[in-house]
Amino acid sequence: MRPIVRSGTHLTDTNRSLSDGSNPQLVRVIIVQDHPLLASSIARILDGEPDLVVCGVARSGREAASLASREKPDVALLDFQLPDVSGPAAAGMILSAFPSAAIVFHSANESESDLLDAIDSGAIAYLTKAAVGDQIVEAVRQAARGEVLLPVALFAKAIARQHRANVQAAEHQKLRAQFTPRELQILHMLAEGLSTGAMAGDLGIAPHTVEWHVRHVIEKLQVHSKLQAVIEASRKGLIELYPGPQP
Repeated sequence: MRPIVRSGTHLTDTNRSLSDGSNPQLVRVIIVQDHPLLASSIARILDGEPDLVVCGVARSGREAASLASREKPDVALLDFQLPDVSGPAAAGMILSAFPSAAIVFHSANESESDLLDAIDSGAIAYLTKAAVGDQIVEAVRQAARGEVLLPVALFAKAIARQHRANVQAAEHQKLRAQFTPRELQILHMLAEGLSTGAMAGDLGIAPHTVEWHVRHVIEKLQVHSKLQAVIEASRKGLIELYPGPQP
């Protein structure tokens, strides 16, 4: 496992180095950004550094994949929102074309879900649009050295959000396992407003059997009526309620 340490407001992984410092290599960068002025501004900043060179700009994910295949960059600096595909999808296309590229995202949003998507796509660094020139330059250098750079506060929120989602999914599965397929079927029919007779006819069973299933559903949901059962089942994610046709 890579050693990850906290550095300022970011998490950094200092696993490997691009060079030993005595003979620094020129870091090749591609920029994937559909806003020409922003792309040009970032390119000027990076090209102004003696150890960095921008070897191309792409405005879409497909252009980025082609550019990565041709230029073989050390680092790909991507916008999170592109006109043809999402940033994570573009990252996947770039890595398919040139697997050794380090992916750095430059996002307008401080979103936990975006950060998790970026990590899942293989990104090594994540910057918000609040990052200024020097921060972008340093992020590119660190990414080229194989260092992970993630905003600490946002990363902590993302992990907490993922944990909550996992807990909720486990609770949902546990709850769902308490109901038989027939009981879940009955719940959906109750949500559709079907009467006992209509449910019996559709299912090909006796009305008293339907009522027996309904009683079990009510008991398991710990409510007192069919309406409460529908509301509670919807709240717990067992069924979905759809609005009826509008007049």
